[in-house]
Amino acid sequence: MTTLKERLQSELGDAMRARDETRKSTLRMLIAAIKNAEIEARAPLDDSGVVTVIQKQVKQRRESILEFSKGDRQDLVDKEQAEIEVLQVYLPEQASREEIEAAARKVIAETGAAGPRDIGKVMPALSKQFLGRADGRVISEIVRALLGP
Repeated sequence: MTTLKERLQSELGDAMRARDETRKSTLRMLIAAIKNAEIEARAPLDDSGVVTVIQKQVKQRRESILEFSKGDRQDLVDKEQAEIEVLQVYLPEQASREEIEAAARKVIAETGAAGPRDIGKVMPALSKQFLGRADGRVISEIVRALLGP
């Protein structure tokens, strides 16, 4: 079984042979980010570490899209969106909003959370449960809605 890093390297070669510029440049940036994370950690990353790096890359691109939208730069928004689509192929399947909400209700019941001050009791459990499968912002939004204003 190949690791995620090996798969990325292999697919970079495929993208180069296919002359797919968007995929090639995105994979090159991702591989560089993984190497930087390995240097920082002073150890090779396992697949979960690589997934974390991919999530950071997706988050950075989403933030860029917001800024480019404010600056009325649709060309850059489209470029960033295309890169997100390439990166999401390597992430685990994302949890649905309904799935997150059901898990949040369960955790709220288990912890006895009653209001907005109890968000700190609920978030760690949900974040751990949906690690790599949901954006923390979405989880937080759902928990806040369930616990009230």
